[in-house]
Amino acid sequence: MSNTSNTLLLIAGSLSVSASLAHIAVIFGGPDWYRFFGAGERMALMAERRELYPTLITLAIACVLFTWGLYAFSGAGLILKLPLLAPALVAISSVYVLRGLAFIPIYLLRPDIMSPFWVWSSLICLTFGLIHTAGTWLAWPSL
Repeated sequence: MSNTSNTLLLIAGSLSVSASLAHIAVIFGGPDWYRFFGAGERMALMAERRELYPTLITLAIACVLFTWGLYAFSGAGLILKLPLLAPALVAISSVYVLRGLAFIPIYLLRPDIMSPFWVWSSLICLTFGLIHTAGTWLAWPSL
């Protein structure tokens, strides 16, 4: 595996783990954080009422993102090789890229719901996805 693939997958893993930690911070930050990070007014109101749903959903997302970070670290050789590493990295990259591109059909089909959140979160996901994709591509022979 080349240094470039190690570096890209290490960055990819760090981005996913950082996103996971950001989701954990939202849980502790409460309703205002749900609003600020674009979870929507409905989630913020449920958090204000101390309902469990926003916490469980946000925690589930955090767990998925953390797992994705572990897969990137595994592909980089930082931790032991995880099961189904190559297909998992392809799937993770695909989800990030597709989520990143999701704002295009939303903008075209439902411009009324387009918000700054959709734009910046899509750009973040697209960036994460491209880094995951490039790292996976370069590491592919060793996966």
